[in-house]
Amino acid sequence: MTVISTEKDAEALSFRLVTEFYAGIERVWRIWADPRQLERWWGPPTWPATFEAYDFTPGGRAAYFMTGPDGERSRGWWRITGLDAPHRLTFDDGFADENGDPVAEMGETHATVTLEDLGGRTRMTMVTAFESLEQLDQMVAMGMEEGLKLALGQVDALLAEDAQV
Repeated sequence: MTVISTEKDAEALSFRLVTEFYAGIERVWRIWADPRQLERWWGPPTWPATFEAYDFTPGGRAAYFMTGPDGERSRGWWRITGLDAPHRLTFDDGFADENGDPVAEMGETHATVTLEDLGGRTRMTMVTAFESLEQLDQMVAMGMEEGLKLALGQVDALLAEDAQV
């Protein structure tokens, strides 16, 4: 996996990450569509994700938690707002409390994931839109960029399993 670029855009209230994988677009789509595969990369290695609910349909919801090195849990939720398999996924995303309810004071973000077929490789562009500059700055300060890079660094091993079958 090669991270092509990351960009924080304060004017557009967005964060953009572009990466490429040495796998076809259908295969890369499955790392989003299958919750068991998603669990293997969504959180950074020291904060693995567990999806408790996952309805990968427009209007569907996901509930997950990431478990830290000391056993602490950070919960989150998604609301799938659009699917155009295998090219585009959009979802709203936010933090959740211990009951899985959205934490309103953290706000929510809107993610757009676009997959582009590069003839045996796939370019994935992830754009996260924020409600405010304060929210964007808070997420960046919390380690969003580094966390995404670490999480995506786990995808190659997952994709390589198909090559060994």
